[in-house]
Amino acid sequence: MAALQTRRQHASKEAMAEASMTEDVFDDSYEEKAGPPPPLEIVWRNVILMSLLHLGALYGLTILPSVSALTLIWTGVCFMVSALGITAGAHRLWSHRSYKAALPLRIFLAVANSMAFQNDIYEWARDHRVHHKFSETDADPHNARRGFFFAHIGWLLVRKHPQVLEKGRKLTLSDLKADGVVMFQRRHYKLSVVVMCFIIPMFIPWFFWHESLMTAYLVPCLLRYAVVLNATWLVNSAAHMWGMRPYDHHINPRENKFVAFSAIGEGFHNYHHTFPHDYATSEFGSRLNLTKAFIDVMCFLGLAEDCRRVTRETIIARVKRTGDGSHKSG
Repeated sequence: MAALQTRRQHASKEAMAEASMTEDVFDDSYEEKAGPPPPLEIVWRNVILMSLLHLGALYGLTILPSVSALTLIWTGVCFMVSALGITAGAHRLWSHRSYKAALPLRIFLAVANSMAFQNDIYEWARDHRVHHKFSETDADPHNARRGFFFAHIGWLLVRKHPQVLEKGRKLTLSDLKADGVVMFQRRHYKLSVVVMCFIIPMFIPWFFWHESLMTAYLVPCLLRYAVVLNATWLVNSAAHMWGMRPYDHHINPRENKFVAFSAIGEGFHNYHHTFPHDYATSEFGSRLNLTKAFIDVMCFLGLAEDCRRVTRETIIARVKRTGDGSHKSG
């Protein structure tokens, strides 16, 4: 009897895991509900906080000429760490399961994700899977058909569309729930953000090379945080509006080299939405793709493995079938 129950539990877990593997696959059967859209409900707390953040970041930008070289280097380090927490962590690892990471790497990426302060991994991955499954519909959290501003930052300043909430609740997310690192970060997210996004970036320059607290707060904290946010948001906005569509001209996401540069590899967006499980998110390797280079280094060190890749034959076949004719092979 106990053995039968164990087998049933194992089968149930396998079924849930299989269900989660399709949660980021586009659902072409979705139909938007007829009728007028629900009224926008502004989240004034977010409006105020985002306004204050960007004002502080702009002031930090004006004092850059007077900032010490060590603080500028440290700001760059914080940018890279927090960016990887999104690109290599919340996005490629946890949202799409495009590679496997050992525990030390998962812990690092969770810490880095807290430094990025863009919602905890569980919520970020859930919303991103909904974005892929219902891209450019009312169920897409940052539906680019509602305009650049909405796709870039506006979606964070208003309540989510009811369809986003409904579709998000229907995802099983069993792989995320089973990941102890993800759930630990979720439980302690607020504290981890305070420490990693604000205290550590400010404390290091002040303590080790006697940078002023104000400068350490404005540049490695606010300016760096705002730049990482906007680099991420450009993937939702600019990369859904401007660029070529060499892999599938039926979908909105585009290949945008500026976004690829600013978001360390996430701007090859037509490719990514066509082949979401490819760990490189690009046909062209590490070119403008520091995130892929980072994952490759982790593989070399034995901290990552099973990187999923799309074959050359599959890419060319898709280009011929649905591309817009702009594809280049190198």
